[in-house]
Amino acid sequence: MRYYIIAGEASGDLHASNLMSELKKIDSSAQFRCWGGDLMQKQGGELVKHYRDLAFMGFIEVLANLKTILGNIKFCKNDIDTFKPDAIILIDYPGFNLRIAEYAHQKGLKVFYYISPQVWAWHQSRVKKMKQVIDHLFVILPFEKEFFKEHQMEVDFVGHPLLDAIDNHSVNTLNDINVFKETIDVSNKPIIALLPGSRKQEIKTVLPIMLSIVDAYPDYKFIIAGVNSQSKQFYKEIIGEKPVEIVYNQTYNLLQTAKAALVTSGTATLETALFGVPQVVCYKGSVISFAIAKRFVKVKYISLVNLIMDKQIVTELIQNDLTTNRLKEEFEKITLNNEYLSQLREDYNDLKIKLGGKGASANTAKLITTYLSRK
Repeated sequence: MRYYIIAGEASGDLHASNLMSELKKIDSSAQFRCWGGDLMQKQGGELVKHYRDLAFMGFIEVLANLKTILGNIKFCKNDIDTFKPDAIILIDYPGFNLRIAEYAHQKGLKVFYYISPQVWAWHQSRVKKMKQVIDHLFVILPFEKEFFKEHQMEVDFVGHPLLDAIDNHSVNTLNDINVFKETIDVSNKPIIALLPGSRKQEIKTVLPIMLSIVDAYPDYKFIIAGVNSQSKQFYKEIIGEKPVEIVYNQTYNLLQTAKAALVTSGTATLETALFGVPQVVCYKGSVISFAIAKRFVKVKYISLVNLIMDKQIVTELIQNDLTTNRLKEEFEKITLNNEYLSQLREDYNDLKIKLGGKGASANTAKLITTYLSRK
């Protein structure tokens, strides 16, 4: 089978690559053409565009890059026509992917959507369009199945792919962890992981505030999880003279060795929780983008951890609450407050139970090939 896969972010690249690996086990003749990243390319995907050229954050940023986005959509449609896939597999990235889903549906192609757009948070009007243009939707959050059922849309809950990704990482990683520790100068200090996101706009906004507390805690080693889409020089211009290191392609090793973490909202909050690392969730956007989002977003929390648990188990410092003083207060809680940390461990265990078992990628691959065989 010929699969055309689109992932627009680093997390999508990870989950799509694992799905590709599982599809190859079932379909030995599988061919992949994709929008994504290095991980998808390593699985044999013919990379059309890298996600670093696709990630635009916030309303203002999207408007500023509208010409580029529309050009990418047009190019993608033409590329699909040329490749002639048996199926389209879309990974999250809704602003772009739902347009492609509509086009592919009009062309009579089978459209699979893995990792649903977060329409339960905002843009619930998109559900009607999704029902029309998506053949099968695979959801990864336990409450999503009920949400779509209320909208008369049957979906498959496959479990969360992060459980697999983290489990795969944990197998035979002792040597990797030792090598990791040798490559950085930790000076036997506890490690604090800084995960400021993957998009340039969010890093420029959030990372300086994270770094503002570094000098107050000289007994800790602060390490930034860098992303390949941003250069080392870009990070260094923000870091300045702070005693902070950057590591690339080592986020899981970093989390596995970290005492605590400061994390920009997104998938990283869930990854941090699944590694059992205490965290403070940090988010700050442009004033206009945040004002618009606040008006339309329909959820109580910004982090996946709190959303899944339906209560605040990790602190969220959002917009004006994200200050140096508040960050210091919460940092001391996640590093020194034993009562809080004991409760957090219990909540993290409950979170894993709610997410279901492992096997999301394998479950999805089996369902895709089963549904395709029925056509």
